[in-house]
Amino acid sequence: MSQHSLEELHSKYAWAELERNDPPKRSATQRVADFLEVYGDFDEETAREQAARCIQCAHPACVAACPLSNHIPEWLALTAEGHFLEAAELSQMTSNMPEICGRICPQDRLCEGSCIIDGKAEPVSIGAIERFINEYAFRHGAVRPVTAPPNGFSVAVVGSGPAGLACADELAKLGYSVTVFEAMPIPGGLLVNGIPAFKLEKTVIDRRIQLLKQRGVQFQMGVHIGRDLSLKDLLLDFDAVFLGIGAQQAKPLDVPGADLKGVYQALPFLIQKNVAFRFDIPEIDVKGKRVVVLGGGDTAMDCLRTSIRCGAAEAVCLYRRDLENMPGSRKELFNALEEGARFSFLTNPIAVLGNERNEVVGVRCVRMELGEPDNQGRRKPHPIAGTEFDYPADVILVAFGFEPVPFPRDSDLGQIRVNRWGGVVVDSNQMTNIPGVFAGGDLVRGPSLVVQAVRDARRAAKAIHQYISSRKK
Repeated sequence: MSQHSLEELHSKYAWAELERNDPPKRSATQRVADFLEVYGDFDEETAREQAARCIQCAHPACVAACPLSNHIPEWLALTAEGHFLEAAELSQMTSNMPEICGRICPQDRLCEGSCIIDGKAEPVSIGAIERFINEYAFRHGAVRPVTAPPNGFSVAVVGSGPAGLACADELAKLGYSVTVFEAMPIPGGLLVNGIPAFKLEKTVIDRRIQLLKQRGVQFQMGVHIGRDLSLKDLLLDFDAVFLGIGAQQAKPLDVPGADLKGVYQALPFLIQKNVAFRFDIPEIDVKGKRVVVLGGGDTAMDCLRTSIRCGAAEAVCLYRRDLENMPGSRKELFNALEEGARFSFLTNPIAVLGNERNEVVGVRCVRMELGEPDNQGRRKPHPIAGTEFDYPADVILVAFGFEPVPFPRDSDLGQIRVNRWGGVVVDSNQMTNIPGVFAGGDLVRGPSLVVQAVRDARRAAKAIHQYISSRKK
């Protein structure tokens, strides 16, 4: 096994004897020429070696940091021993899409960031191993559609993003007849619309959806709940309803000139460049143009990297805080830098500049300084008087984040209680104020992680089962 003996692999000090390896990564020159995934899979030997770096601590912080409480040390130990299928089976017990989470979870902020050896050495490559064992299982035909005898009850799932897919999966395993209603022409929600293929190829999502179809889950596309079907309709036809609609209403750019030609929201741009169907919006052409991205999260990184792949002359991120307080994944930021993106920190837009044809020509900015931390622990930025300057731009992509889309005013969805920012209010079982109507994911918590949406969905599926079971007695 490479240059290491089996004794070394099973040593308690393997973390010190073996360096951390990351999965193979295509060069920046290669990857900016297409939308294929940046990372590949470990080979078997590397996966075993990297898994052996886990010290199997008594109180694993990686599990505590994982929203799904994945059995990380256990499947790392199985991987180190070469029992890849058993490791994959264990990972699938707590996650409905481990091959997806292994690709897109911010492990540096979750499991790997909590690894006990972090600081003494590089943390264990948990995410890459999670991806490896599950891709291994798919290649060897070990991921099979689990079916259960029909129990005679049905559930409507609204939205086919990570929350909707995970909830449908859990309910199908319990024998429910599940129908997923999706407003878009293709299923996948955020996984398809909001995450570029160079991070998560569409074939990976489609493979997971095909598994659900084999489990009996039905998909009805192009259906808008609140317009084509009412909540009352769903409650008449189904025994329970799960809302996993997500949060896709963009936060606006509220400065003078925001309505000029060339200012676009991030999500329409990403959808347009990543999926086959088209919306009723003009083509957003960035080829040969100076693109400025406003915001500092993962969506901003996606816009930068997509712009570069679409031939932008330059792609620059303007962010009002510093690097330390930037919310986006460090891995994605460094990938963006490698691919040619540039960053201007402590920079805040105060106006969009245009020409006589109302076309964008630049952004007026002001330099910022950081003050005291806010209620989330992030230092609040303040403008520095007299530091205004102009930055040239042809296209501006606004990536300030998202909020839940308000329910149609004339629909009965308005009965559902929401909080002050539009998030659906649920109890500890993910149930709304309307009996039999459950919700989870970004619709409840606001823009968050895929793994947290999966956790909400699994909790909701369990509660739905208990709700329906108690009513049939």
